[in-house]
Amino acid sequence: MPTALVTGSAGFIGHHVSARLLAEGWRVVGLDALTDYYDVRLKARRHAMLSQNERFRPVEARLEEPERLMSLMAEERPEVVIHLAAQAGVRHSIEQPRSYVEANLAGTFELLEAARAHPPAHMLMASTSSVYGAETEMPYREEMKADTQMSFYAATKKANEAMAHSYAHLYGLPTTMFRFFTVYGPWGRPDMALFKFTAAILEDRPIDVYNHGEMRRDFTYIDDLVTAIRLLIDAAPPAPAAEGDSAPDAAPGDTLSPVAPFRIVNIGNSAPVRLTDFIAAIEAATGRAAQRNLMPIQPGDVPATWADATLLQALTGYRPQTALADGVARFVAWYRDYYGL
Repeated sequence: MPTALVTGSAGFIGHHVSARLLAEGWRVVGLDALTDYYDVRLKARRHAMLSQNERFRPVEARLEEPERLMSLMAEERPEVVIHLAAQAGVRHSIEQPRSYVEANLAGTFELLEAARAHPPAHMLMASTSSVYGAETEMPYREEMKADTQMSFYAATKKANEAMAHSYAHLYGLPTTMFRFFTVYGPWGRPDMALFKFTAAILEDRPIDVYNHGEMRRDFTYIDDLVTAIRLLIDAAPPAPAAEGDSAPDAAPGDTLSPVAPFRIVNIGNSAPVRLTDFIAAIEAATGRAAQRNLMPIQPGDVPATWADATLLQALTGYRPQTALADGVARFVAWYRDYYGL
């Protein structure tokens, strides 16, 4: 059976990716530090659920711990590496930037070094829609110049893209970077708007609505995201053509590097939603009205995101499609069940 190393396996996305692979018969080695950025009990519960499957091996360790990933890759020799572990959060990166240097930069470096020594067939690594920064032309396309990041979190993820490209070029590591667009769903992160808004509305507390509600987000349901990642596993970027050879076939709008087996792919719903409509969907799912505190936009935030998912569809035949009302209702149902409400 194939083996995948999933970093961040106790996280929101990592948990769901690991569960999908286990359901398909994979063996999964899940590495996570279970840091206290948010409620560790939620992370521990996710890992405990995965650990009910005998093909899941949990490893509690930090990415940036010297030689830890090197020894793990040498021991396991995974065919696929899915790198989801990171210090997340735009706002937190303003308050605690050093944690982003340690996890996102130093940690990713340790993983790339381990992959160089023990190369997998395919590396899949998480980036973020935040790398598009101050870009105002929409929808965002992968080939757009992305040099105006507006938060340190986004800057570290853009650096990860550059780091991964250099290793793909130098060592021939087939690497796919995916840029996520506002992922939501059951077992989500408590620092995300859906979780915070749902909790506040059910507890009859006001919610902070930034930029006076003039925000748009391309919300992507977790199951759609996981399906896209799973399909991309089988779409490893080919090596560049040798001198004198014809170039590999490219999909429309492909971001395949001319010098490395490397590409960037957006994963988004391609349907930006107004923040006011997002709140309305939560109100409908909870059956309660929200009390709104209208606030100015926060430093580092962007007013809108919108993914062009043409490349994803060209590579995999798949396009995220879950309607926001359906996805929000599933989250609220999970939240009520998890917290016994």
